[in-house]
Amino acid sequence: MRTAYDLSPLYCSMIGADHMAGMLESALNGAASRDYPPYDIEKTGEQAYRITVATAGFREDELEIVAQPNLLVVRGRKAQAPNADRFLHHGLAQRPFEHRFELADYIVVRAAHYADGLLTVELEREVPEALKPRRIEIRTPATPAAAISRLSPAGRRSQKAA
Repeated sequence: MRTAYDLSPLYCSMIGADHMAGMLESALNGAASRDYPPYDIEKTGEQAYRITVATAGFREDELEIVAQPNLLVVRGRKAQAPNADRFLHHGLAQRPFEHRFELADYIVVRAAHYADGLLTVELEREVPEALKPRRIEIRTPATPAAAISRLSPAGRRSQKAA
């Protein structure tokens, strides 16, 4: 049974949220296609995340990670096994896969590791300095006496001499 979600309230209450609603809608609709291979997403720090994909049976050279702005794509393409006819039962799923992870703004890939059939991708939020909150000093209009007291020592000497 498929449930339809009405996301129109997001459009009227949040300016510029149309792309977020589209991402949410595609996530809700495409959840079933992301069953293979299984993966975990965990928060490892205040601004750090880890995605772990179970890629048993794949070699490192059969896996690909592509980072784009606001998107991380993890693909696996198994090379054709030359002795496929030897198997009486082939229970290990080795079909090609592609996982697409929508990333929030300023999430960057820090590293990727492959060990024991697990592909691990380390992510971190890296907000540019220009976009971080900063405290702004509030000033009042300066009187002439206050303006003189704020001058450097060299500036005071030149005003006294004048």
